Amino acid sequence: MTPMTSATGAPNHGELNTTVIARLEGKSSLVEILQYNELRGSEDIRGAQNLFFAQQVGLRLKQVRITLRDSDAIIEAGGLHFMHGNINLDNQVGGLGGFMKKMAANVMTGEATFKPRYRGTGHIYLEPTFGHFLLIRLEGDEAIVEKQMFYAAEGTVDVGVAMQKHISAGAMGGEGWFQTSVRGVGWCVLNSPVPAEEVVRITLNNEKLSVDGTFALLRKGKINFKVEKSTKSLFGTATNGRLRSTASPAN
Repeated sequence: MTPMTSATGAPNHGELNTTVIARLEGKSSLVEILQYNELRGSEDIRGAQNLFFAQQVGLRLKQVRITLRDSDAIIEAGGLHFMHGNINLDNQVGGLGGFMKKMAANVMTGEATFKPRYRGTGHIYLEPTFGHFLLIRLEGDEAIVEKQMFYAAEGTVDVGVAMQKHISAGAMGGEGWFQTSVRGVGWCVLNSPVPAEEVVRITLNNEKLSVDGTFALLRKGKINFKVEKSTKSLFGTATNGRLRSTASPAN
């Protein structure tokens, strides 16, 4: 189900039917997560049934809204729904070197090769989804996130590649050798497999955290990350099919 825009006049943003469930203010921008309170439109009976059951189990359509005030934002390719105001698209690749760098990042992390940058003043609405989002704020630091979690960021944030420092993490952890890195100053929007309120946030104070499987969505700070067998024997690991991700403060 995709909210529509009007053919004449101002776009119908569905603002009277939405609630802001999360927001972060940037230096010259604002990002908000809108949640649609009710969906009534459908083209056929099957679609109406799907909407009804989605409402019954608590699924709500959500949408990211970005407000730019003479600033810019980076958005994952294909994420734009519509925009209005004085906003221009800047999709420069930075010559051959920039093109090769972006291609390499695409192969390593599975992210889109080119992430459009929008500059100006106005509002940007991203594609509606029944999925979930995490908003994080960077203050000159770096966050390492799971592949394909990146969705959008303030223009002052750099999106790049982080290589696993431990062989075990790349070979056995399921994350592969490379993950996505976001660093700088500003806000960042990430796709999440669960609602933000269900994500457990843990601060490590010279201690170790063990996580079953690949449930570590992101990490910030000087953290050593590696993957270990959940049992001491290779046979035990093979039968229960589990690996343990371990995070601890870096020296």
